[in-house]
This record gives sequence, structure tokens and C-alpha cells, in this order.
Amino acid sequence: MKNFKKKLTLAGFMGAALLFLSGCVATHTVNGVRVPTEAAKHGLTFQILVKPMSAFVDLFAHNAGLGYGWAIILVTLIIRLVILPLGLNQAYKSTYMQEKMAYLGPVFEPLNARLKAAKTSEEKMAAQQALMQAQRDNGVNMLSSIGCLPMLIQWPFFIALYNAAAYTTGISTSHFFGIDLGHPSIVFTIIAGVLYFLQTWISTIGMSAEQKKTGMTMLIMSPAMIVIFSFISPAGVALYWAVGGLVMLLQQVIITFIMKPHMRKRIDEEFKNNPPKLVDLPKDVTPAAATAEGLKDLEAPRSTSPTKGRNSGKQNRSK
Repeated sequence: MKNFKKKLTLAGFMGAALLFLSGCVATHTVNGVRVPTEAAKHGLTFQILVKPMSAFVDLFAHNAGLGYGWAIILVTLIIRLVILPLGLNQAYKSTYMQEKMAYLGPVFEPLNARLKAAKTSEEKMAAQQALMQAQRDNGVNMLSSIGCLPMLIQWPFFIALYNAAAYTTGISTSHFFGIDLGHPSIVFTIIAGVLYFLQTWISTIGMSAEQKKTGMTMLIMSPAMIVIFSFISPAGVALYWAVGGLVMLLQQVIITFIMKPHMRKRIDEEFKNNPPKLVDLPKDVTPAAATAEGLKDLEAPRSTSPTKGRNSGKQNRSK
């Protein structure tokens, strides 16, 4: 039930994010086409974000004579690549802490087991304090990797790109390789879905079996949400998502095959020079054998390949 609630929460968050993108500019239907209302055209979002981005699209479509299809592709690539370093930086911090947590799994496992087994509030508090102490002693702070600034910087660009692709004058009557950009396109929908599926699939490479269970939710939900919203949106929007998915795929390849091996070497070296610190368990809880087994797992050799196991025993990351 708990996992089911997590999946519902995740699906709801993704749906809300996409709905937020589509709802930033009020629209109405004119001759069967969704266009911004007059009030929306004078609104803050449209004037500050959407209008300049639409002008950027027009620059390539008209001035460069490329047409709206190529204009959407080029503008999306330019903006996505400009903000790519921010995404990579945030991903590095987040992934580094996740890898560190995975390495220290044998240290935290007895404490987590004690927390799950706790029956009274006193026992839970003691177990939580011990777990937090172990994390602090070993330099683990998941909150330090959550920083909101990179997302806050990127979000206005996403809003502007989405609405520019949806409502720039001229896109609704343009064609790209025979595809009407003003109406839904199954071709662009499939391309966007495949790219986001590949991105989430690559993100599960090298994960432990438990992590993959959580990753499977994203593996299904992320492409599914993109497919649904692409299918009910104009092809210009689906094209924007397809190009964005290509950049996301590139980012994930960098994270999985370049960043993660580097992180694992860094973590190995870090704990080689400064062995993990243990925290005593609260009395009469987890057997001492669990702690001994955890230490044994920590001492096992690890592979730095993203496709091979990082620890032997319980920390098998190749499954």
C-alpha cells in the first residue's frame, strides 16, 4: 500500500507539472485552433516569457527561412543545451549522495531494520537518532543535493518553450515533413515516448534490485505521461517534447556512463582513506551478526563499471 501511494504521488506530480506547463497561458478556440486569449496576451507570463521565445522561434522560421518545424527544433536545442550544465550539476550532487548511500548500505541496514522493528515512539526516536548520527558521521546529507535554484532557473525556459511551441502565430498552419504542426501527430508522439523511455531505462542501469523496483515506476510513468499529453497536443508541442527528450537522453548517458564510474572511484578512495564510522545500535534490537555482516559486505571488492555490481552479497548492483 505504501509503494502504491508513492507511485500515485509520482504520477500526480508528473501530471501536475505537465498541466502547469499547459495552463500558464489562458486560451480559447478560434476556428478550431487553441490560441491565447486577449487578456492572456497582456499577462505577465505571456509578455515576459512566451512572447520573447515566440520571437526567437520566428527568427529562425522567417528570417532564416527554415520554417517552424526546424525553428522549434533549433530553439529547443539551444535553450536545452544552455541550461544543460545546471541539470548536470544538480544530477551530479543528487547521484553522488545516492551512490554514497548505496556504498554505506551495510552500515545503515541494521539501523533501518531497527527503525522498522521499533514498536514504541521512544524506540523509533532512538533508532532515528542513531541513523541520523550515522549519516552525519559518514558525510551523508540528502538535503544538500535537493537545491531548488537549478530547477527554478530552468522552469521559466520550459514554460516559455512549451507555450511558444503551442501558441506562436503561424505554427498552427505550418507543416514539417508533411506533418501538420497545428494538430496532434502520432509520429512525434511515438518519437517523444521512445526517447523518454530510453532515458528512464538508462537511468536504471547499475541500480540494485530494490532501486530498480522504484525505477520501474518512472520507466513506465514518464513515457506514458509524455505520450498522453503529446497525443492530445498540437504536433508543434510534441516536436518540442521529442527534442527535449533527446537532450534528456544525452544528459542521462553522461550521468550513467561518465559521472557514475567517476563517483564510485571517488567514494572508494574517500572511504579507503577514511573508513566508514559505525554508530552503536540502541539496546536489545538488531543482532550483532547483522552489523558484522554489514562490515563484511563493505570490505568486499567493488566494480566501477555502471553495468557491474558495486558490492558483493547484499549490495549486488548488477541485478
